[in-house]
Amino acid sequence: MNKNTNIKNIIFDLGGVLVDWNPDKVFIKVFEGDKQKLEHFYAEICTPDWNENQDAGYPIAKATKERVALFPEFEKEIRMYYGRWAEMLGDQIQGTVDILQKLTDAPEYKVVALTNWSHETFPKAIKKFEFLQWFEGILVSGVEKTRKPFPEIYELTLKRFNLKAEESLFIDDSLRNIEAAKALGIHSIQFHSPEQLAQELEDYIKF
Repeated sequence: MNKNTNIKNIIFDLGGVLVDWNPDKVFIKVFEGDKQKLEHFYAEICTPDWNENQDAGYPIAKATKERVALFPEFEKEIRMYYGRWAEMLGDQIQGTVDILQKLTDAPEYKVVALTNWSHETFPKAIKKFEFLQWFEGILVSGVEKTRKPFPEIYELTLKRFNLKAEESLFIDDSLRNIEAAKALGIHSIQFHSPEQLAQELEDYIKF
């Protein structure tokens, strides 16, 4: 028996769920495969927190200039982070895209996206991935000047697209983001693979 048969809305994350974005695509070559140097760069120079700041709307040019001032010896690599950002944008995760297509083709579901993404780089994704046109709406953190896992971005998503938390299912690869959604009463699935997602979706919806 299904856990919940009242789901009317599906909220997808993008990066790591539908899109394979990974800075390793650039920096593994830049650091010539030296994983220790790569890990140091991510942990101390272009950190996840720094990147998330741009996802929340901070200007890329300003962020880059400030980082170069802090770490002038890494200027070249820091400028690559957004200068070669398009190369970090890999292919679509086809198995998840196939699931998305089934859901968007089903008239009983409203399907939207909630993504942590800089408003300056998101247009490149729009040009590259046709499936981004399938959503009834996409809420981009950089546009809204906030990001997951802050409660206000989930609340804004519900309000913007006229969704009820108890009728909505959120899919994200980040446990932190999943827990934040659950705290607001939104049903959630942590994404690990298209196969795992398809199996867990059976507890909530019918294809």
